[in-house]
Amino acid sequence: MNYSGLSFWHDSLGPDALVPRAPLAGDTDADVAIVGAGLTGLWTAWYLLQRDPALKIVLLEREIAGFGASGRNGGWCSALFPRSTASLVRAHGREPALAMRRAMIATVDEVGRAASDAGVDPDYAKGGTVAYARSAVQLEAARAEVEEAGEYRVDAIEFWGADRVHAADALGASFDPACARVHPAKLVRGMAAAVERAGATIAEQTEVLDWAPGRVTTDRGVVTADRIVLATEGYGATLRQTHRRILPLYSLMIATEPLPEEFWSRIGLRHGQTFTDFRHLLIYGQRTADNRFAFGGRGARYHWGSSIRPEYDRSPRVFEHLHRALRELFPTMDAAITHRWGGPLGVPRDWHASVSYDASSRIASAGGYVGDGLSTTNLAGRTLADLLTGSDTELTRLPWVNHRSPSWEVEPLRFAGANAGMAAMSVADAEERITGRRSLAARIMGPLVGH
Repeated sequence: MNYSGLSFWHDSLGPDALVPRAPLAGDTDADVAIVGAGLTGLWTAWYLLQRDPALKIVLLEREIAGFGASGRNGGWCSALFPRSTASLVRAHGREPALAMRRAMIATVDEVGRAASDAGVDPDYAKGGTVAYARSAVQLEAARAEVEEAGEYRVDAIEFWGADRVHAADALGASFDPACARVHPAKLVRGMAAAVERAGATIAEQTEVLDWAPGRVTTDRGVVTADRIVLATEGYGATLRQTHRRILPLYSLMIATEPLPEEFWSRIGLRHGQTFTDFRHLLIYGQRTADNRFAFGGRGARYHWGSSIRPEYDRSPRVFEHLHRALRELFPTMDAAITHRWGGPLGVPRDWHASVSYDASSRIASAGGYVGDGLSTTNLAGRTLADLLTGSDTELTRLPWVNHRSPSWEVEPLRFAGANAGMAAMSVADAEERITGRRSLAARIMGPLVGH
C-alpha cells in the first residue's frame, strides 16, 4: 500500500519516511506483545523500556506505525478528557475527578518533555486553546466553562473579552493554557523510531487475527507473550473480541496553503495556539509550524456495522462544510485548500476513556479517547507501564483505571442512535442561531454524543 495521501501530516514527512518496516518473521516470543503501533502502544513501550531496557517488546501493526488517528488528528496536545469535570465528579467523586484533571493537565507538559528526551521534534509549542463565543448563547457557554473551572480550581481557564479576540462576530472567548500545538505524524513516527532505538521490535504489515492469555495470533505467525496490551482505538471495532466495545466515528480535516505573517498578526493567532468555538457540531484548528490552517470537525456519518474503509476518509459534503466554517471564522482568509483527509476515532458507549489491566489474564488495554488522544495516550502509556510492572502509583489509582464502559447496541440500534446524535448537533446549532436560546435538541440528544 502507498501511504502517501493519508493526511497533510503524513505527506509533509515525505514518502521515504512512510516505507513500511518488515513484518513479523514467523513465530516468536516476547515479554510484552502490543497490538497496535499508534501512540498508546508506542508510549507504553517507551515507558516500559525506561523502567527495564532488557524487556523484549514486540509491537504488531497491520499497516504502519501512526497509520490511524495517532498520525492524522488535529494536533491538539490538550488536557481535554471526553467527560467533563462535573461528569467525572458525578461518576467518581470530587477528589478522584480532580486527580484525573490534574493528571491530564500535567500530561501536556510531559508529552513535550518525553518527546525531547526521545530525540523527537514534533513542532511542539504550548500556546493554549482559544474557544470563540460567536453568539449570546455561546457567550453564556464560555462564561459557564470559566465558572466551572473556578469552582474546581484545577483548570486555569480564563474569560477573554471581545477586545482580545479577532474571529468574525466573536463576543468573547474562553482561553485554556493547557494545550500545545503538535505535528502528530512527526510525533508518532518519531516515537516509533525512538522505541526501536530503545530495543523494541515493530512488526508492520502484520495483521492480528486473535489473542488469548499468553499468545497473539497474526497472519505472519504467533507471538507468545507474558503480557499483552490491546491498543487498537477505533480499529478495535473491526476485531471480533472488541467489536461492540468501541464505535468508529469519523472526523475529517482540511489544510490550507501557508498564509503570510501579516494575516496571522491580524487575526491574533500565535504559534502554538489552537482554536475552536462553542457550536455543538465540534470544530478544531491550529496554526501549523509552516503557517497553514489545519482545521477539522465532526459531521461525517457512522457506517453500518462499525465498518472502516478508506473511502470513508473522504466526504465532499463535510470538506465543504469545514471550508465554509473556516471562512466564516476568518473571512479575510484567502488561501487554497491543499489537503483533505479523515479517519475514525474510538468512541466508547459512555464516552469515557479507560485504561485496564486484568492480572489473571495479564491482558491490558487502553482507549476510547473520542478524539482527545494526542495527550491522553501518553497518560495511558505511563499508567499501563505502572500496571504491567505491578507498581502502585498515583496513576494506577486514577478513576479511569479499570473503568468498564457498556457495550454498544447491536444494529440497527447502533446505526440509528449514532447518526441521530450527530444529526441532532447540526440541528442544535441551527436552532440556537434562529432562537437565540440554548438548544432543546442538544439537551435531549446530548447523551448520544457524550454531553
